[in-house]
Amino acid sequence: MLGFQDVGLEWDEWACKTRAAAGQLTIRTDVAQYPVWPLVGKTTALIASPPCQAWSRAGKRLGLIDQPLVHQAVADLAQGRDTRARLLASCRDERSLLAAEPMRYLHALHAVGQPEWVAMEEVPDVLPLWRQYASVLRGWGFSVWAGVLNAADYGVPQTRRRAILLASRTRTAAPPPPTHAEVAEPQTLFGPGRSRWVSMAEALGWGATDRPVPTVCAGGGPGGGPEPFPSGSRKALTGARDRGTWKPQTGPAVLKSPAEGDGCGGREGRWGNPPAGAPTPAFTAGAHGWSWSLRSNNQTNATVRGADEPAGTLFFGHRANECVWVAEPAPGVAGGQRPVPESIRITAQEAGLLQTFPADYPWAGNKGQKFSQIGNAVPPRLAAHLLAPHLGKTLTPDDFTLAA
Repeated sequence: MLGFQDVGLEWDEWACKTRAAAGQLTIRTDVAQYPVWPLVGKTTALIASPPCQAWSRAGKRLGLIDQPLVHQAVADLAQGRDTRARLLASCRDERSLLAAEPMRYLHALHAVGQPEWVAMEEVPDVLPLWRQYASVLRGWGFSVWAGVLNAADYGVPQTRRRAILLASRTRTAAPPPPTHAEVAEPQTLFGPGRSRWVSMAEALGWGATDRPVPTVCAGGGPGGGPEPFPSGSRKALTGARDRGTWKPQTGPAVLKSPAEGDGCGGREGRWGNPPAGAPTPAFTAGAHGWSWSLRSNNQTNATVRGADEPAGTLFFGHRANECVWVAEPAPGVAGGQRPVPESIRITAQEAGLLQTFPADYPWAGNKGQKFSQIGNAVPPRLAAHLLAPHLGKTLTPDDFTLAA
């Protein structure tokens, strides 16, 4: 989209296969072992997004304990001293030290006056480390900006906050101007105001209360691989299928009430089966007095957002092991008047769209491997805004058709 070719260094087999299918050149390697000399004299820019698992709030966050060791590694590498092996032996999480790897590349490239610009991304708790990088890069003649940005401010239907570092030898580094705001802004003498944050419903092409006829998105099918994550306390659609209370729909989805004989009452509704030969419109929760929300995981502090809002941060892992659509009573409708549809796992395509990948993006691997790639990705729409100024591009909200 931005008109430049990158070469990716990536460890994960399935991420490499996805990039290959998308036409992106990738070297499958451990970035901590890959030699720097093949890149010297041939590199215009360095884009670094180290693994976040050691720092993420979805994990044990051992990176925060290891942070002094990572700072020491960055300081040493900036001076050309490789102390990684000694420091790694003291790390509580071996992935922590990967956040120092960009400095190994930057030091080698700086010796030949490269790169021209740098862009780096991580979870917000890594911002102090990015500020250390910024101090080193300024000493090497770069203009640098480091701070935390919200992806929703750039048209991503997700309030994903990330620590960003931008540096350049040729222009003043600064964050891109936001294109969206939590509340739409009116036009002024200086031009149109920012649009309202993009909602999940907009990104997925739904009405605010619609959810299409559910599809099995976790386990089950031939070649689909194992369940990507345990279902925890919530009922997955596959569980309803296994119990015989849900079958693939051949017509419109309807809810059966206790009076219709399925034995379900209160908040334990089930998907029913329509008459044979009936048409197949999308299921509209609003018709039954319910609206859809996305629950980010099965923990007690899970983020729950309505379809008319952006999603919370999407992540998939051993603790944040659920990302499901749940039905909530529509305004003015008493919760006990109607049975509730079961929780439905988000599909990989839906998750990709909420990250602003195209609907037909060629994700490789089984369902768990796809979810892992999607959760680890930088939203392309945010990335485009971050990189465009360094490539001489000017982007407007109308330039994006990624989710079309």
